[in-house]
Amino acid sequence: MSDTNAATPPTTGAGWGWIIAYGVISALFGLAALLWPFPATVAATLLIGIAFSISGIFSLIAGLRGTGAESRGYAILLGVLSIIAGVVMVAQPLTGAISLTVIVAAWLLIRGALEIVLGLRMKRRRWLMLVLGVVNILLALMILATVPFSALTLPGFILGVSFLFGGVTAIMAGLDHRSGSAAFTFPA
Repeated sequence: MSDTNAATPPTTGAGWGWIIAYGVISALFGLAALLWPFPATVAATLLIGIAFSISGIFSLIAGLRGTGAESRGYAILLGVLSIIAGVVMVAQPLTGAISLTVIVAAWLLIRGALEIVLGLRMKRRRWLMLVLGVVNILLALMILATVPFSALTLPGFILGVSFLFGGVTAIMAGLDHRSGSAAFTFPA
């Protein structure tokens, strides 16, 4: 006995317009962030601050309401810390942007050091990994040398590049999907 009410999987090519629409919107947001990086930085900082606050509230509630959990103290502490960080970012978005920029610089510094260590251990393309590590360390030092000024635009530029490339990728995937290929897949 067959189930005639079972949902059939969507055919390849269905929904391509939505994928392209998402890509266009994302690319436009990316271009706007690149053209106006300061407002994009403030907007990103505010959104991250709101997200920190909301996640902090949930963590705090989980810690206070959870019984018998070994991680109650951790959840409460994380909740309070997240709420404080979120409120500071919303109330003082430029301070939050500076914090985000310093975190990006620290990430680049650590990443660069790890890439150099990995490059020294590699057998093939060692020089490429070593160069990448050095470039990331130099970028981190450049960012740290220009804080707080770099904090006014760097998060906006990063957001712009991410949205622009993500949008272009979605547009291309949507066009592939329109022609019958599966969206966001590798060719066989």
